[in-house]
Amino acid sequence: MLTALVPVALVILVIVTLVVIKATGGSSSGSGPAPASKVVAGSGVAGSDNGTSALPAGVLSDLTSISPQTFAAVGVPSAVSSAVTTGKSTAALASDGKPEILYVGAEYCPFCAAQRWPLVVALSRFGTFSGLRETHSSTRDLYPDTRTFSFYGSTYTSSVIDFVPVEEQTNQIVGNTYGTLQTPTAAENAVVAKFDVAPYTSEPGSIPFLDVGNKYITVGASYTPQVLQGLSMQQIAAQLNNKNSAVALAIDGEANQITAEITALTGVQPSSTGSSSTNVGA
Repeated sequence: MLTALVPVALVILVIVTLVVIKATGGSSSGSGPAPASKVVAGSGVAGSDNGTSALPAGVLSDLTSISPQTFAAVGVPSAVSSAVTTGKSTAALASDGKPEILYVGAEYCPFCAAQRWPLVVALSRFGTFSGLRETHSSTRDLYPDTRTFSFYGSTYTSSVIDFVPVEEQTNQIVGNTYGTLQTPTAAENAVVAKFDVAPYTSEPGSIPFLDVGNKYITVGASYTPQVLQGLSMQQIAAQLNNKNSAVALAIDGEANQITAEITALTGVQPSSTGSSSTNVGA
């Protein structure tokens, strides 16, 4: 298990809140299972700069135009970690009767930054996002300044599923912590308390946390953020249709896994970009 060195500027934060960034059995070189961040405790209020900006032109277009042939060629590489099945026979439903997908993360978290890419790709095969913005992981953490999306303030529309994202904190330091964005509801906290624990993860209380209908749980990133280091959002998105790209193997591979989970959950194949050949347990 790796425990990251905490920057000097955040030593007091470590003492007060026991902030620890961990790789769950993995390493910074990219080998091993999915890494994750521990949730940063604190109640700092976000300032006017929450570390986001408008999405660069063409990024969403690149994400939603990945060919079925590329998805099929990538499959789910062995380096991409799988979700843990809960054994639940029925899916958790939102108030409108559609299966619910819950994501809990934070903008400072480099592993959340990595995991948002395949999540956006997979969900875009079943619905449409609006209001996504560009953000980046903390510049004081492992894999600093990893470029990614923020779900804060976004809307997802689908006839198949409901997506509930919770971005708990920004990537901006406010006092001795990161600024607060969203607070999970009591119901969302109950889901996290039930599934962000063993045996679903070896690092209880970690983010990113992804619950697909209470049937498939992923805690941590499914691949190392090192794959994205030094790349802009445009550079990342431009590689997603290249089946030989390390970026595509990581992002498309996990997107295939999430796609298969949604299909198993709903019985609906993804539209517009073809179906995934990946199978998951029922």
